Amino acid sequence: MKAELLAPAGSYEGLQAVIEAGADAVYIGGSMFGARAYAQNPQKDQLLEAIDYTHLKGKKIYLTVNTLLKNREIQEHLYDFLAPCYERGADAVIVQDLGVLDFIRKEFPGMAIHASTQMAITGPEGAKLIKEAGATRVVTARELSLKEIREIYNATDMEIESFVHGALCYCYSGMCLFSSMLGGRSGNRGRCAQPCRLPYTAYEKGKALSDRKHAYLLSPKDMCTVDILPEILDAGVYSLKIEGRMKRAEYAAGVTSIYRKYLDLYENNPAGYNVSKEDRQELLDLYQRDGFSRGYYQIHNGPQMIAAVNEKEQKRKENQRATRNEELFARLKAEFLDTKKKEKIYGNLILFADSPAILDLDFRDTHVQVTGPVTEQAKKQPLSAERVRQQMEKTGQTPFAFEHLEVMTDEAGFLPMQELNKLRREGLEKLEQEYLKQFCRILPKRQEKKEKEGKTTDKQKDQSTREFYVSAETGEQFEEALKFREVTGIYCSVSMFSRKEFFREADNSIKQAERAGKEIYFALPYILREDSLDFLSDYFQEMKERIAGFLVRNVEELGWLKKLGLLGKAVCDYSVYTFNDWAQQFLEELGVRRTTVPLELKEGEIRGKACENSEMIIYGYYPMMISAQCVKKTCGICDHRSSAVDLKDRYGQNFRVQSFCDFCYNVIYNSVPTGLLQEADGVSALGVKAFRMNFTFESGSRTRELLEAFTSVYGTTGDKNEKKKPVHHDYNFTKGHWKRGVE
Repeated sequence: MKAELLAPAGSYEGLQAVIEAGADAVYIGGSMFGARAYAQNPQKDQLLEAIDYTHLKGKKIYLTVNTLLKNREIQEHLYDFLAPCYERGADAVIVQDLGVLDFIRKEFPGMAIHASTQMAITGPEGAKLIKEAGATRVVTARELSLKEIREIYNATDMEIESFVHGALCYCYSGMCLFSSMLGGRSGNRGRCAQPCRLPYTAYEKGKALSDRKHAYLLSPKDMCTVDILPEILDAGVYSLKIEGRMKRAEYAAGVTSIYRKYLDLYENNPAGYNVSKEDRQELLDLYQRDGFSRGYYQIHNGPQMIAAVNEKEQKRKENQRATRNEELFARLKAEFLDTKKKEKIYGNLILFADSPAILDLDFRDTHVQVTGPVTEQAKKQPLSAERVRQQMEKTGQTPFAFEHLEVMTDEAGFLPMQELNKLRREGLEKLEQEYLKQFCRILPKRQEKKEKEGKTTDKQKDQSTREFYVSAETGEQFEEALKFREVTGIYCSVSMFSRKEFFREADNSIKQAERAGKEIYFALPYILREDSLDFLSDYFQEMKERIAGFLVRNVEELGWLKKLGLLGKAVCDYSVYTFNDWAQQFLEELGVRRTTVPLELKEGEIRGKACENSEMIIYGYYPMMISAQCVKKTCGICDHRSSAVDLKDRYGQNFRVQSFCDFCYNVIYNSVPTGLLQEADGVSALGVKAFRMNFTFESGSRTRELLEAFTSVYGTTGDKNEKKKPVHHDYNFTKGHWKRGVE
C-alpha cells in the first residue's frame, strides 16, 4: 500500500497551500473541539468548502475532534457540528475522547475514526482495544520506537499514523496538566499555554544541576526524520504526519514539499535514497529549536533531544534580531499560496447549425452532458472552431481547466457569446456537483437520545455509605493507611516494590492488608511500554482472588488487563478520562470496576455527570506531566536509580520531579498539593462512590497527619451521630479546578 503524506492545515489558506505542495491528505479543525483552538480554523461554510476543495484535488481530509468534551457539548453541539461534515463526505475524524469515539461510531457509522496521539496509545493491547471500539487508524504516541510501532502494526493490522516532522511535546500527549493547573488553559481542550517552553533550574538536594545557559530543560527540539523515512515506512507506518497547524502556511507547504520529494524518491528508487544538504538546510531555515532531533524513533530519551539553550531567546536577550530566510518564504508563498493549479478536464463541444449545442465533459471517472439552445444559421459571421474554443476555455474562478477541448462544428452556425458562456458554466457546475456526489453520505436516522444526567439517590448522598481509599507510593504511607479504620482500601504503586524482591514484598503487603481488613489494589505505571509488566502476568492471575483490583492509568493497561481476563478488576484513574457520561458508559460497558473523576472538571460540571461509580481525588500533588524524558539525564546525570529532583521556575515555585527508572519515565508534580478539606460538604453532595487521597513523597508522619484531617470530615465510620472534628485551616492547599474549571 502506497504511503500517505499527511499535512497540517491551520486555515483554509494553509489547506490549499499544503495540497499544492503535494500532501495526500490534510487534517484540519473546525470552529469547535480541535486541539489547536488558537489556529485560524474555518467556520462551518468554509469547512464544507474545504472538504469539497480537497476532494476535487483528489486528496483526503480529516477533521480534528481531538479534545475532551463535557456533557453539555456532546448533548447540545457535537451532532450538529459533525452532521454537515458527515453528509459532505469528510474522510475521517481524529478523536481523543472515548465517549466521542463511541458517539461517532453509533451516530455516524460511515465515518472512519482515527485514534488521536492524545490517547497516548503506546502498545498493541491498547491499539487492539481501540480497534474493537471502532477506530480504523491509530496515531501512535510520539515517544514510540520503530520496534514498538512495528509490534502494534503486526498485532492489529491497523493503519498506523505517526508524526515525522515538527514540534514535540515534553509530556506524553493527553497526559499533560501543566498549562491547565497553572493558568486554566488546558492542553486537553486545545488551549495549551506551553509552560514547557519556559526556563527552569534543576536542583538535587539543594545543589543546582543546571545553569542559566541551559535553562530550557523541558523544551524538546523539533523532530526531523527525512533521513530515516525508509526505516519509518518499514516499521509499518502508513501515514506520515507533519505537525504545524499553528505555524504559517509557508512553513507547512515548505515542509510538505520536501517530504513529498523524498517519499516519491524512495518509492521510485529505494536504493538511491539520499537527502541533500540543501534540503536539510531548507528545513532548518523554515523552523527549528537549536537544531533538530529524530524524535524517539531510535532513542528513548536524552539531552540531545532538548533545546536547553534556546538560541533564539538568548539572541533576544542580547538584543540580536533573529534572522529568517525571507527569500525562501517569498518563494514558497509565490509557489504554493499565490499560485492555484486547476484540475485538468476533457471536453467535446458539438455545434452544428439548426441543432442544439451539446457539451460533454469528463473529469477523472465522472462524465456529464449539458444541452444548449439550437444553433442558428449564420447570416454574416459564422462561428469558427477556434473562436468557440477560445471562449469555452475561459474557465475563470472554477476549479477546472481544459487539458483538451474538441470542437466539432460545421462553422456555419451562430450562437451568442452569452449562450456559450451559459453552456460552459452549466457544464462545469454540473461536472463539479456530479464528481463530489460520490463523497456525500446520507445522514442516518438519529439514535434515540438517552438521559445521561448524573442523578444520585439519597443513599448515595449519605456520607456514611461512602468508601475511602488511599494511594501510596512508599511503604511508610502504606503502613500509616492500614491504621485508619475509615480507609476501605489501599492502592499500592508497583514501583513501591523492588524488581528483584517484588513477589515477596507484594505478598507481605497483601497479608498486611488482609490482617487489617483492607482491600488492596496495585497501582500500575502511568505509562506502559514494551511488555514491562509481563513479568507480573502470572502473579496477578494467581493472586486475583486476594487482590481487589488495579489502578489503571492508560489505554494500554486496559488492553493488557483485558488480555489477562482481569478487566473487571480495573479502576480507571483520572488519566483514563471520563469528561462526559458517554465515556463513563463506554468504560462501564467495557467492564471496568470504577472510574475516577477527571481533575479538570469543576464542581458544577461534576454534579451534572454520572459519578455513582466514580472515585474523587480529594488530596494529592497532581501529576502535571508524564514524560519519557529524564530531567537528571538532560542535566548530564543518569544513574538508573529512581529518585527525585526539583525544578524551580522563574517565579521561584518548586516542582518535584520523580524518576521511575523501572519503567523509564518522569513525573513532574505540582508545587502545591490540591486539598479539598474545607470543601468536604460540597464534595460529599456530588454523589461520588468513593473518596481518594493520593500520597506521593509525603513522610509517614505527614501521611498520618493528613489522614487524620481528611478522615475527620470524609471518614466513613457508619455512625451518623458521630460528630465531625473541626476543619483545619492552616494547610497550604490549592483547590485545583474545583471552582474555576477549564474552558
